[in-house]
Amino acid sequence: MAAVSDLAFDPWDQAFVADPYPAYAELRERGRVHYFEPTNQWLVPHHADVSALLRDRRLGRTYQHRFTHEEFGRTVPPPEQEPFHTLNDHGMLDLEPPDHTRIRRLVSKAFTPRTVERLKPYVHALADELVGALVAAGGGDLLADVAEPLPVAVIAEMLGIPESDRARLRPWSADICGMYELNPSEETAARAVRASVEFSEYLRELIAHRREEPGEDLISGLIAAHDEGDRLTEQEMISTAVLLLNAGHEATVNATVNGWWALFRNPDQLAALRADRSLVPSAVEELMRYDTPLQLFERWVLDEIEIDGTTIPRGAEIALLFGSANHDPAVFAAPDRLDLTRADNPHISFSAGIHYCIGAPLARIELAASMTALLKQAPTLTLAQPPEQKPNFVIRGLKALPVTI
Repeated sequence: MAAVSDLAFDPWDQAFVADPYPAYAELRERGRVHYFEPTNQWLVPHHADVSALLRDRRLGRTYQHRFTHEEFGRTVPPPEQEPFHTLNDHGMLDLEPPDHTRIRRLVSKAFTPRTVERLKPYVHALADELVGALVAAGGGDLLADVAEPLPVAVIAEMLGIPESDRARLRPWSADICGMYELNPSEETAARAVRASVEFSEYLRELIAHRREEPGEDLISGLIAAHDEGDRLTEQEMISTAVLLLNAGHEATVNATVNGWWALFRNPDQLAALRADRSLVPSAVEELMRYDTPLQLFERWVLDEIEIDGTTIPRGAEIALLFGSANHDPAVFAAPDRLDLTRADNPHISFSAGIHYCIGAPLARIELAASMTALLKQAPTLTLAQPPEQKPNFVIRGLKALPVTI
């Protein structure tokens, strides 16, 4: 085990955020686990360890199903942050069995292969429409004009959120997701709390409306399941809807712009993709691996574990470095090279184990749809100017991606 203080890992340094992959290589070379004092976390950089720990039931996304904050040696969150934690802690991503199992079973009915396949024509038609508008304008911001509205519209459509309300979703989501960064500031927390309150109030009203006038959407389905005996509290419905909206577009938006930014920096790969659109499926997987939209995923140690001779005690927090795992040379040949033909690609960008991303098949369809539409309608798409990286480390993305046709 190496002390991280003498390594290049610094999630608040903008040079590191712009390109964390060399620092990850150093972490991997120096050992399998590293204690990082600024966040009081144990960093795990190797693919084999990250993959195994995602499936290890001695770790959990929460500890509150077994311990109080005091029993676990953790400080109770400040009371002013209660709206955020109530919203966050009742979503299935931050629950463990049996509550996680119960909620995921209900939600998974909306993400069956047949259901997702039925969405394909809608997704492709919307992608064609958005790209058509970008082409007609001679260019624009690929993030705001294509990457963002596509997945937001799809998940909002699934949930039954009226089109007139959808512009409010992305700002709420961005403010809430700020809390997933390392050591968020008081200002970030205040924005997340405000967004949590507003988003929750909006969904509470929408749920009440759907009780009176059910539709074919997921929220109506959750209400019906509740009435038939598969119990979800109203808070669980609200938290589930917010989780699906946040997770259902955040990673896809960032994967889209990170991916195109990578293609612009690797013109040989972009040329190969334009020459052969059958590469789109493998390109989607490789771009998700090459510049991972979610760089870090946290787990609590519920029962003491050992990694490479280092004992990690109960009550500790582990930071699984997805971005590092996806560049591990033990698993990926020439990992720092973008290769759209890469056949063996067991990236973990969608996580693994019981918390594997329920929307992964839909995300793949959305990414393929926007990529195909851009290749078809905008074969001369070029970068207008180098983009500015968001300052966030955990959720990796760009502020904008200006392009011209």
